[in-house]
Amino acid sequence: MEEKKKEIILAPEKLPDGIGESIEDIVKKIISMVQDYAPGANTDMIEIAYLLAKHAHEGQSRRSGEPYIMHPVQIAYIAAELNLDVVAITAALLHDVIEDTDYTYDHIKMLFGENVADIVDGVTKLRKIKYYTREEAQVENLRKMLLAMSKDIRVILIKLMDRLHNMRTLEFQSPHKQLLIAKETLDVYAPLAHRLGMSKIKSELEDLSLKYLDPVAYEEIRSGIKQKKSEREQYIVDIMSLLRTRLEEHGIKGQVSGRAKHFYSIFRKMFAQNKSLDELYDLFAVRIIVDSVADCYAVLGMVHEIYTPIPLRFKDYIAMPKPNMYQSLHTTVIGPKGTPFEIQIRTWEMHKIAEEGIAAHWKYKEGISGKTSMDSKLEWVRQMLENQAEVMDTDDFMNTIKLDLFSEEVFVFTPKGKVISLTSGSTVIDFAFAIHTAVGCSMSGAKVNGKIVQNSYVLKNGDIVEILTSPNVKGPSRDWLKIVKTSQAKTKINQWFKRERREENIERGKEMIEREIKHMKLPISHVQVEDWLEPMFRKYNFNGIDDLYASVGYGGLSAQKVVMRLREEYLKRKETEKPLIEELPEQVTEEPKKRRFSSNGIEVKGIDNCLVRLAKCCNPVPGDEIVGFITKGRGVSVHRADCPNMQPGALSPEDEGRFIGVEWTQSGGASYIANLRVECEDRPGLMTEMSAAIAELKINCVSINARVNKQGGAVMIFGLEITEKADVERAKKRIHQIPGVGDVTRLTN
Repeated sequence: MEEKKKEIILAPEKLPDGIGESIEDIVKKIISMVQDYAPGANTDMIEIAYLLAKHAHEGQSRRSGEPYIMHPVQIAYIAAELNLDVVAITAALLHDVIEDTDYTYDHIKMLFGENVADIVDGVTKLRKIKYYTREEAQVENLRKMLLAMSKDIRVILIKLMDRLHNMRTLEFQSPHKQLLIAKETLDVYAPLAHRLGMSKIKSELEDLSLKYLDPVAYEEIRSGIKQKKSEREQYIVDIMSLLRTRLEEHGIKGQVSGRAKHFYSIFRKMFAQNKSLDELYDLFAVRIIVDSVADCYAVLGMVHEIYTPIPLRFKDYIAMPKPNMYQSLHTTVIGPKGTPFEIQIRTWEMHKIAEEGIAAHWKYKEGISGKTSMDSKLEWVRQMLENQAEVMDTDDFMNTIKLDLFSEEVFVFTPKGKVISLTSGSTVIDFAFAIHTAVGCSMSGAKVNGKIVQNSYVLKNGDIVEILTSPNVKGPSRDWLKIVKTSQAKTKINQWFKRERREENIERGKEMIEREIKHMKLPISHVQVEDWLEPMFRKYNFNGIDDLYASVGYGGLSAQKVVMRLREEYLKRKETEKPLIEELPEQVTEEPKKRRFSSNGIEVKGIDNCLVRLAKCCNPVPGDEIVGFITKGRGVSVHRADCPNMQPGALSPEDEGRFIGVEWTQSGGASYIANLRVECEDRPGLMTEMSAAIAELKINCVSINARVNKQGGAVMIFGLEITEKADVERAKKRIHQIPGVGDVTRLTN
């Protein structure tokens, strides 16, 4: 019997009483915290949101056994610790209500307003759409979240807090789920926190992920640091004491503190340098926080007087802030006994932004509406979404997202001194497309620091880059896709090829798929490719097989993914295959029924009123020798007898038994499409002459495609609407008489 649904509460006065004491105390603390940092805030909304969430999640519990309501309350508490506004805290309390209860977007909007409803909806996963794999679902949910994030940053802030609390309680999940969630956290959510400058959340997410992904390494680092904790602490205490004394001598007010590097940072260093924990010395950093930027540089000079700096290990993120707004001076120096350690120098404002990132500095805290400078800080989100808009392959999407989020930056300059931030490893081509698409597409070369460099030149911090352009350059080279590093450059190059080279993309994509089919040794014909990929056509809004080939050709979809889908279909059909024609029971002798023919003018021998379609791969017309091929679920497909897809080598042994006799009927009036390929000179007016010659024969030309080939000639393909094969022969003969025309052939596909 179906469980009775909870009553939907649409008015606060109908909310039930009886709230658990411990959870209620946390809620009271949240309200008190908000009143401290935002005295005029409407905290009643927080209390109402809590009551509604408690009612909505009534009867639900987490795997730990605690009431489910504890989860949203804990997230709201983290939001209050970051001093977020009432709207964000309300949305945090309600973030699972639409996804896991009977409440809808409209209910939330009615009670709490559109802002809260939009944030809750942005955090909610897509549940109603069917996906082939978990990866596809993950990618589409990520797309949705990023889109909502680009409109309201509070969406991702709540999602990060949600993931943080889930990671803190991950011990109650199954080992399989622990690995999946930890990996997703390390791949997506920790980099997002890093990109938003939220180092506290980023560090904890990374450490918790390491705990489940590599528990041996995690425990080794944890116990190793604990064993020598007193020794290292004394080392740092001595350094901090000296620095405090020198600050007083220089008359600079500042706070000096020690900071242990988090476990995942140590793990990456051990892995990258192939060292054990005992071989790493800079496991701690010293942080000096002062009142002004001038004091930062004064302290830097003082530090370099005391300790010898290590060359090339100084970074000025005050003059050139990171894209996530992080500012600080970093210098690595040689400490007592020759041990290196890092010193970070920043102001109090810089420190707050370094710890909390965008959550420390955004318009919603002060209730500001309209555009602010903070909107420009989120421009990278919109840019990232634009770069990924045409990436259909789930692996490609995740890889490029990771690249956009997690790569280190390199800072270079235009000749006029403008700073351009790019992904580390970027080339001059990446720089050109970062300036403007038109600059990248017309790029003929580049100068770095006044010298001509190759297109593959990898940019370094401080390089001054000048892009050389030429009107004679007709577009980017496909080889550039192997050189560029940024997803922005790759996307713009692919967009150019998609727009300008459709025919080339179709041909290239078809070759790539056929090559992959052969590589996987699958007995799949062209006919089956078209038949079996129809679900993919619908998913990506392709109009037909040519759109799919074009997408593979310009890089939107990978040939491997397409053929893997074909392989799945092949195996599925092979397992469930039944006899195509079953034996019929003996029938009582009756008057023979009149044979009915399909509208295509084809008679199928031995079968009445059969669904018939003309194969698009060879476009048979009356007069051609034809064969019938029984498809699964789509009747009989009719091909020319010489169609390459119907030859023995193109068919599997199972398929060779699926032929059936077909013939043209005598009924006329139907029209068919035949394609003629014409090789000719590249001269003005030739296409017009050929079109006029076809019109003289009273044959309708429905399409014309033309391109110049590598030999300097031209290739034209005419789509002709005809009623019989003789029309094709007449058109071939007439076109061949035109001066400058070479071979004229009818295309088989």
